[in-house]
Amino acid sequence: MRYKAYVFDAYGTLFDVHSVMEKIHGHYPDQGASISQQWRERQIHYFLVRQLIQGYRPFNEITRWALEDALAFSDVTVKPDIVDDLMKQYEKLKPYDEVSTFSKNPPDKTFTIFSNGTRSMLEPLLNHNKLTETFDLLSADDVQVYKPHPDAYKYAQEKLGCKKEEILFFSSNPWDITGAAAFGFHTAWVNRKEQKWPELGIEPTYIIQNLEEIPD
Repeated sequence: MRYKAYVFDAYGTLFDVHSVMEKIHGHYPDQGASISQQWRERQIHYFLVRQLIQGYRPFNEITRWALEDALAFSDVTVKPDIVDDLMKQYEKLKPYDEVSTFSKNPPDKTFTIFSNGTRSMLEPLLNHNKLTETFDLLSADDVQVYKPHPDAYKYAQEKLGCKKEEILFFSSNPWDITGAAAFGFHTAWVNRKEQKWPELGIEPTYIIQNLEEIPD
């Protein structure tokens, strides 16, 4: 299969969300890993709840709420300046090693990030990592519908101007792969931890260990 568009989730797929641990550790020694895990789990849970109740709020707000609750759950002092500092770190997440090779992408392909993150979060992230020339950028915030709702993927397809089957969507998040596959995209689950695919009744087109294994 020859794909015309490669589309990538950002958080957890291109960028390591747990690269915030070092910064967290600076504020709360020995709690970086646990707070980072709580932060991510709550971030996903909260935006899914907001989608279900049709009460959209921008991803930067969701991310801040998740952080504040993760800190409270961890029984540490929650100070606004620390929350601000950790939120800024989300604009400096580290990309996975192989992402640097994407600057050599084929001229007949488009490489696009499609994320639930707002442009105010994603643009500084791409700038910081010198990836603005590598990826085009689409945000679910543009239509205020989070992935994995089908309307989010419909927006991406329309912006890309491709048929569904001409798009290969990459994500490390099973909920995202499931949504994209249900909509009709071909999908590649980036299974960095070599986990079992969850029993969701929908399978990814490909399962790859990292982004060095891009199909086609």
